[in-house]
This record gives sequence, C-alpha cells and structure tokens, in this order.
Amino acid sequence: MKSFHPLQYGVLLAAVLLGALAGALWFGTAGIGGILLPAGIGGIVGLLLSASFRIADQWESAVILRLGRFLGLRGPGPFLLVPGIDRIAYWIDRRIITTSFTAEKTLTRDTVPVDVEAVLFWQVVDPVSAALAVEDYRSAISWASQTALRDVIGTSDLADMLTGREKLDLELQRIIGERTGAWGVSVSSVEIRDVLIPRELQDAMSMQAQAERERQARVILGESELQVAHKFEEAARSYENNPTALHLRAMNMLYEGLKEKATLVLVPASVLDTMTLGTVPGLVAFAESREGTEGEKPPSRPGQEAAR
Repeated sequence: MKSFHPLQYGVLLAAVLLGALAGALWFGTAGIGGILLPAGIGGIVGLLLSASFRIADQWESAVILRLGRFLGLRGPGPFLLVPGIDRIAYWIDRRIITTSFTAEKTLTRDTVPVDVEAVLFWQVVDPVSAALAVEDYRSAISWASQTALRDVIGTSDLADMLTGREKLDLELQRIIGERTGAWGVSVSSVEIRDVLIPRELQDAMSMQAQAERERQARVILGESELQVAHKFEEAARSYENNPTALHLRAMNMLYEGLKEKATLVLVPASVLDTMTLGTVPGLVAFAESREGTEGEKPPSRPGQEAAR
C-alpha cells in the first residue's frame, strides 16, 4: 500500500484552516463554538479531498477499480478518485526490475547435482494484464523463473553449463518470456551468475585437468626431442665428409667442459681418435707421469748446496 503524498497532508491542513477561518468570519459573535463547528466541517471536507487526491510518480501506473470493475489507468502525475467508490487495486512499477532465483541440488542430464544462481531482468509493459491476468505477478515471475531454470539444467550436461552459459541464458530468456508474456511482462535478459558443483567432483576435475596438462607437457617434450634428433642427424651428415670441422667441434666441446673448472671430464674414446690425442692408456700414463713429476722436488744446483 502506497503511503500518502506530502501534498495530500497539505490539502487536509488547508481544508481545516479554511473551515476555521470561515467560521471565525461568519460566526464571529457566536464564540468558540462558532469556530469549532466550521473547522470540523472543513476537516471532514479535507479528509475527503485528500482521500480522493492521489499522485503517481513518473515510473508508476495506478490500476483503478470502480465498484469492483476495471475503470482505467491513472498516472503519472496527480489524479482524483471518488471516495468510497473508486479504489486503487495495484501500483505498477514500470521500471526494469531485477529478480534473483536459484535451483538447488538439481540433476543435470549426466546426473550431476548442481546449485545454480541466476538473475532475471524484466519490465511490465502492460499494467492491465499484470494486474488482472495474475494474482501476484511478482511471485508468479519468480516461480516461473525457477521452474524454467530447473528444466534447462535437466536437459544440459555439466560441461555445457560451465562453458556455454551464453547459450543457456538465451534459452532461459526464451522460456521465461513465453510464460510471462501473457502477464504483460517483457524479459530483457537472463544471466547465470554461478554454478556450484560438489566438492568431490571439483577435486576429480582438478586431478583430470592436472593429468591433461602433464600429458600435454610430455607430448611437447617428445616433439622437442624429435626435433633435436633431426638436427643432430643433419649435423652428423655435415661432419661426415669434413674431419677438420669434426675435430674443431670436438675441441670446442672439450673446452666448454673444462672452462667451468671441472675436475672430472668424461671423453669418449672415439673423440680421442678424431682429436689425435693418442689412446686412452697413453693419456692415463701421461697424466700419471705429470702427477709424479709434480710430486718430486726440483734438483738443486751445486752452488746452492755449497751455499747451504
């Protein structure tokens, strides 16, 4: 029920004051009683005027019934009613209204229980139908939206709900619009805000996504190894008839391994042959002789012994 407009209280107060002033001027010699009676009459007239005088805001429409029958729409702006005969059945808000609705523990087509939250944007375009064709159009829109959401969930897979929300939004808009069109309501849009799935299923989907990423990483690594093998094959064909280039490459590899102050370097015997460094036993013997030479003291000169 809409409250009185401040202007209606002004009308009531003005009627009382005018009645009191008229009584004071007309019955000035009759004392205080001559003022109270016109003031009371003015108050009654003011009540009737304030009850018949109504104001509708810019976004409102008033549905008027006269003796129970539809009379017409009033507003926006001021309008008058016949007290005791006319009444306002509904104040219809013609702005775009948002209504949130949910569907809890609803099974999808692949039998997955989900909780879905959605928002409906709608507007009354025919106030007469909204007031006369349905008892409570707001509750009817809310219930129609919930049942439509459950129907859409039951005919959709979980993957479609998670990745194809735009398609579901359009389907919901179509279904709700068909149901509420007879009530003078136009559906602007429907948006699914959130889809909640059980915790166990979330963990399983997370493991599945992790396994898929690991599989892709292994595939990429295998493709990289294959490309490297092809490049090595091309390099081997380049060195096949060019021993000088192979020798330089081997020397470079050995240098790269020694420049980091490595104490142990593994060199294939075939590389030693290409680098003409001798055989492996020869290198070992050379290394041992170097170690023995470095361990002995240098020979002293005769002059040094005499000086001692």
